[in-house]
Amino acid sequence: MKPILFVIAPKDFRDEELFVTKEELERLGFSTCISSLDATECSGSKGGTIKATIKLADVKSNNYDALVFVGGSGSRIYFDLESAHRLIKEFIQSGKIVAAICIAPMILAKAGILEGKRVSVFNSELETIESLGAHYTGMDVTIDGNIITAYGPQSALRFGRKIAEHLHVLAVADHTSGI
Repeated sequence: MKPILFVIAPKDFRDEELFVTKEELERLGFSTCISSLDATECSGSKGGTIKATIKLADVKSNNYDALVFVGGSGSRIYFDLESAHRLIKEFIQSGKIVAAICIAPMILAKAGILEGKRVSVFNSELETIESLGAHYTGMDVTIDGNIITAYGPQSALRFGRKIAEHLHVLAVADHTSGI
């Protein structure tokens, strides 16, 4: 399998949403990679740091099996960023998983892929995401097709597990369709 790509803000990403989700996916046997606006040291809102190894503009969707946007106040920099929207659409068109947690589902909504989709999102973005055509479920984690969204930091472990489960489902479907 190819790595799972996490996209984080250079500063003020939500630590738990990255570290807990990433650790759970790695515990379940998946490899991960970190991207941000630049390949640089990034800092979380709770003091955690991690190095982004690939600049967002340099990401090639065919090198990854899933795209995960991490929330936190810093993620707002991606809300209207065309390069992020382009990448999201490439993943969706390739039948790959696109996931977002906390306020980050707004990035997906602004990319135009959540219209008519069921989603979870942090309360602060509820009205806006619904105005963009998404249907809020009130659930901790929501899966609609290959789109996985989650409420916030307390959802991070379950979010990671749901991404892993869905990647396994897609791998099995891929394998059986090739027979």
